[in-house]
This record gives sequence, structure tokens and C-alpha cells, in this order.
Amino acid sequence: MREASFVKQNKEKWIGFENALDNNAKINPDDLASYYIQLTNDLSYAQTYYPESKTLLYLNSLASQAHQKIYVTKKESKNKIVSFWRDEFPLFFRQYHKTLLYSFLIFMSAVMIGVVSTLNDDSFIRLILGDGYVNMTVENIEKGEPMAVYKSGSSTGTFLGITINNIRVAIIAFALGVFFSVGTIYVLFSNGIMLGAFITFFYNYGILEKTSTVWLHGTIEISVIVIAGCAGLVMGNSFLFPKTYSRRVAFMKGAKDGLKIVVSTIPFFIIAGFIEGFITRYGEQMPWFIAYGIIFISLFIIVYYYIAYPILLHKASLTESQEAATIYYPNPK
Repeated sequence: MREASFVKQNKEKWIGFENALDNNAKINPDDLASYYIQLTNDLSYAQTYYPESKTLLYLNSLASQAHQKIYVTKKESKNKIVSFWRDEFPLFFRQYHKTLLYSFLIFMSAVMIGVVSTLNDDSFIRLILGDGYVNMTVENIEKGEPMAVYKSGSSTGTFLGITINNIRVAIIAFALGVFFSVGTIYVLFSNGIMLGAFITFFYNYGILEKTSTVWLHGTIEISVIVIAGCAGLVMGNSFLFPKTYSRRVAFMKGAKDGLKIVVSTIPFFIIAGFIEGFITRYGEQMPWFIAYGIIFISLFIIVYYYIAYPILLHKASLTESQEAATIYYPNPK
């Protein structure tokens, strides 16, 4: 059967099932099992006859959603919070890895602009970070304490203030996505340029290695801002590119998905705030292997939870789908 004919024959069934899953419709367990078996049958057929096709990608995504509805929901009744962080969110986030990549590339482009601009224009750093901050930092550098700003204030006050501010930035990055993703791109760009200018500022003074103190908390903080940017792009792009949905339905789905992504960042912002409040102030006295160990562990946690783990869960769910298809339809033709 030609792929176009295969899609035409099953399109209405797939879309109906997808809408039921997206809207959390109550489906009779027997009907749900029947739909799931049909879906895995179609998935197995597409893997056999249409490898590397968009149809296969779509069915993979739909099978993952169905798997969540059937298997993950049962675990939620015991402990919804644990189930959300362990199963539901990572499996859900797999579909937005490409959007996360776009967010990262936008941010890194801005970082490079900040680096190049600061290298070629001494006044650029003042334009971005402000005269007050630059003058204070220059004074600290001359005193031999370039990171003195992180030692000021109480640990608890710094922790609470930084955490609240970071969460506010994440919410803004997400909320501004309502303006067709342009607002989110602006937040990513402005934060990326600030980071590039900041790093280059220390490079120009020959103390780039001192920035390792900032990365104690900055590794998680910067990474999660990029993820919050991904949430804003999910919402904005849902309106720009509604696919098979109406723009209203697509936007509502994108807003809901984006909000779920933002919620996932809150614990990480709390961790970053804790590190900045209670650990970063001792960064210059800390042995290098401990400092870089914290940085490496922070980066590993972010990469594993938002990238590697969702891929592993997605592959596991597909394996279960294929096994189910093999049991009920050993020869899909």
C-alpha cells in the first residue's frame, strides 16, 4: 500500500484518538485497549514499509502519548508527584527536543554576539551590564576580590532573592512567547548577550578562570533559562504552526505544554539559588576539584533529565508498543 493511501485510510482514526488523549477524554478501558492495539499495529506496519517517514514519526509520538494514558496514569493514583517527575514529564518532553535545540542555538548566538561586541568595543560592557555594576566589579578586581559581590548579604536572603528572581525570569520568558515567540526570543537574546559580555569582561582583565565561581550556580541557572525559553517557543510556535488543529486549539495545547515545561524548572531554580546563596560565596577558597565537580554534576543532571532520560523512556515505550503489536498482530500487513 502506498504511504499516501495508508495515511488517508487511517487519518481520521488517528486524529480522533489524539484529540481524545489531548483533551483527557474519558474512554472506556476496553475501547482504549482496542484503540491502542490498532495504533501499535499501524506503528509496526509503518516501521516495516515506511521507515524514515513523517508518518512513522507521527505514530511514534502518538504511541508515546497513548502509553502515558494507559500506563503512567495508573501509577499516578499512588503518587502523582513522583510519577510526574519520574515518568510523565520526561516522556512528554521528548517531543520538544527540537524546540529545545532552537532555544539553545538562539541563546548561544546571543552569547557570541556579546563576546565579539565586548572584545571590539570597551563601552559595550557598560551598555549591557550598567556603569554601577561595572565600576563595582572593577574596584573588586583591583582589590583582588573579583567575586566579592557574591559574598555580600546573608546566605538565606541571597538564596530567596535569587530563586524568586530566576523563577520570575523563567515565567517572563514563557509568557512573552504569546507574542508569536518574539518575546521569548528577546529574553533569550538579552540574557545570552549579558552572559557573553560578562565572560569577556573577565577575559579582558586576564582573570577568566575566576568565572568558575559563577558557574557553580550558573550551570543550572543558565541551562534552565534556555529550557524556559523552550517553553515560550512551544506556546508561540503552536499558534504560528497549528498543524492539524485549529489555531485556538493548537494555542491552548501549546500554552498547556509550555506551562508544564516551566513548572519542571522550578526545583532546578531552587537548587541554583541554594548554591548561589550558600556555596558560591566560598567558591574562591574551594579546592578546584570540588568546584569543578559541582559544575560537572550540575551539567550532568540537566543533560540527563531533559535530554538523555526522555530518549531512554521514549525508546522503552516504543519497545512495549512493538511487543504489544507483535502479540496481537504478529504479521502486520
